Amino acid sequence: MSIVDHPRHIGPGHIGNGPLAFLDASHDRHGHFRSHAHEASGQEEGIDILRLFRHVVHYRWLLVAMAAIGLVGALVATMMMTPRYRATARLEVLVPPAKIFRDMEVTSERSDIRSYLTAREKLRSRSLAERVVLDLGLGERADFLTPRGGLLPANILNWAFGASNREDIPGYSGEERARLAVEKVLANLSVEPIANTNLLSITYSDPQPEYAYQVANQVARSFIDQRVDQAGDTSSQARKFIQEQVLQAKGRLQKSEEALVDYARGAGITITGGDDSLIAANLTEINRALALAIQESLDYGRLVRQIDSGHGASLEQVLGSEGLEKLRGRLAELKAEYRQKLTLFKPGFPEMQQLGAQIREIESQLKQGIGAITEAIRIKHGETLAKVDDLRNKLSELEAEQAAYQDKNIQYTILKREVDSDRSQYESLIAKLNEVAVGSELRSRNAAIVDLAVLPRTPYAPRLPVNLAMGLVLSLLTGAAAIYILELLDSGFSDPEQVETELQLPVLGVVPAVDERDFRQAMADPRSSLSEGYRSLRASLQFSGARGAPGVLLVTSCEASEGKSTTACKLANDFGALGAKVLLVDADLRRPVMHRLFKLDNAVGLGNMLTNTVRRGDLPRLIRQVSANVSVMTAGTPPPNPADLLSSPRMRLLLPRLANGYDIVVIDAPPIAGLSDASILGRVADATLLVVSANHVTRKAARTALRRIRTAGANVLGVAFTKVSARKPVYRHVYKYLSRDAYGYGGRMAGDEVAALSPARSGQHLGHPAWRVRQEV
Repeated sequence: MSIVDHPRHIGPGHIGNGPLAFLDASHDRHGHFRSHAHEASGQEEGIDILRLFRHVVHYRWLLVAMAAIGLVGALVATMMMTPRYRATARLEVLVPPAKIFRDMEVTSERSDIRSYLTAREKLRSRSLAERVVLDLGLGERADFLTPRGGLLPANILNWAFGASNREDIPGYSGEERARLAVEKVLANLSVEPIANTNLLSITYSDPQPEYAYQVANQVARSFIDQRVDQAGDTSSQARKFIQEQVLQAKGRLQKSEEALVDYARGAGITITGGDDSLIAANLTEINRALALAIQESLDYGRLVRQIDSGHGASLEQVLGSEGLEKLRGRLAELKAEYRQKLTLFKPGFPEMQQLGAQIREIESQLKQGIGAITEAIRIKHGETLAKVDDLRNKLSELEAEQAAYQDKNIQYTILKREVDSDRSQYESLIAKLNEVAVGSELRSRNAAIVDLAVLPRTPYAPRLPVNLAMGLVLSLLTGAAAIYILELLDSGFSDPEQVETELQLPVLGVVPAVDERDFRQAMADPRSSLSEGYRSLRASLQFSGARGAPGVLLVTSCEASEGKSTTACKLANDFGALGAKVLLVDADLRRPVMHRLFKLDNAVGLGNMLTNTVRRGDLPRLIRQVSANVSVMTAGTPPPNPADLLSSPRMRLLLPRLANGYDIVVIDAPPIAGLSDASILGRVADATLLVVSANHVTRKAARTALRRIRTAGANVLGVAFTKVSARKPVYRHVYKYLSRDAYGYGGRMAGDEVAALSPARSGQHLGHPAWRVRQEV
């Protein structure tokens, strides 16, 4: 079937690994294009590593500059820092190792972390710092109180203005110098516990190694001395005070116990081994017996109901009786013998009558046995019912007694609580008295120095590698924040992924940006990246519907100067190069450009046809053939009311007539923003192609334009992403492949493609001066 015979399927039935290789496309039930790649991208979640890498490559020079600034800044800051020395002493906190419990048994106690935390806070206390300053005489040492010289900013300013970098220490009072020394000790002192040990690490840092060494050791010594000074001989006074409290608690306990016993004897309250009374114990036993009796009554009641229903013979007691089992066996034997002899004798025969009498006798005995068992069950059921009634009556009596007991037990409970409280106080005082007595005998040191600090030889700060790493990290974080802000401020589209994400439409083609000076050459060269981009767009449109390319394709853009007219013109030429009969209609009645692109006059055109101002003889002038397969209908004289003309019935009748005469009709429409023309044309066209230029239209404006044209009923196939910078790393390898040196389809182009793109085949010189019109049209 030829292309003309099948006007809705432009081009060959397959493209191979052509421009559509990046799309996994299908069609919906209306034949509209739908991209699975776009649907899959909409479902992706999480961090897009590839997108982050693209941002890093795009802003690589910014990141390199920030990293260089960070490294240089870290180097300068390191050179300006004053070297500091650090000395560390280790102190062991001794927790009381033993406690005395009952039976005079000595056991070790688990270490409490609170002891080490308390010791750490005492080591960092102001009182201990004051003791250290006093012991070392730090308040009188000017070199300790004032910073040493160096490349510090303060020292540089002092040198520049001729000021001294030392404070006037002799002018301070003794208290002020001591206060300064204490504050410096507290600021440079750190105490930390060593994990899984009883040790504390005491570290002091100072610009001078001698002071770091002296202060660290003196803190450890002063801590031990302070604890020794604070220890007083208070154990005897504490023991005497606790003994007086023990005697008072013992007297209160005796009185409360006597009052409890007297009340219990007078009220007749008897208590078991625990806190429960005998009445409560009896209630528990009666309840348990009542539950068993009720269960037994229910069981026998179920048997009685089975007997009353006529199924007494099937009871377990009846079936399990040995005597009845023998009778049933004998009865079965007699019945079998009777049936056997019945074949020989008549029932009236004496022997047969004798057997019948035996059978009846055994049946009578069997019935009497069953009756005896069932009667016994009935009697047992009656006994269980009586037992339940008796237990319930007894339970009622005990509950009444329990209620009376509860009234008496209130006062008993109050007296017993007093006894328990007095006993607890007495036992606690006895335990404290024993602890004080033993503690006074088992006194030991509470801390010991494990390692004294040594004189540091090398400074620990500043560390150049650490500072460089921190400077590099901070500079990269700053660069990342700057990139994030730049991306927030960049409201345009920079890559197709953003277009698909924001507009929820597939990108059918990516057209690179071409310098205005090279635009003419790129359009004339069929092997340029610009031409290949438009051919990729054409190939995507060939498979945009169930039957191929749409019959009437509307090309519009969000705003002006996005390349929609260039796209419409190039698509018309590319479809014509495939042998399709194409009509290009300039429907931009406000700012028409097609007549300039093809060097045609614009005296009459679409506007004249819609206003009915042309004669029949002028109709051939409206559609003019510019090449072998491409015809153009210009816009004509600009009318005062373009929107009214495009929405008129004549326009709705015109497009089907034009579509019947051509394989594809390409309509160049005005931009969507601010105008209703594109929305009106979108309703009558089979499909709409939205042209979006990179870094030109804002995302909000693009979404608004798409919403407007879709609200009007347009079928938007997808997006042609134009003016994409080939300098972006993500596209550089693509356009390098499409460059003149690398392009050639294995050394030569296919003959049909060369003929389709040559000026002789198209009937149009792409190098014509008309192509000098700017690409922004």
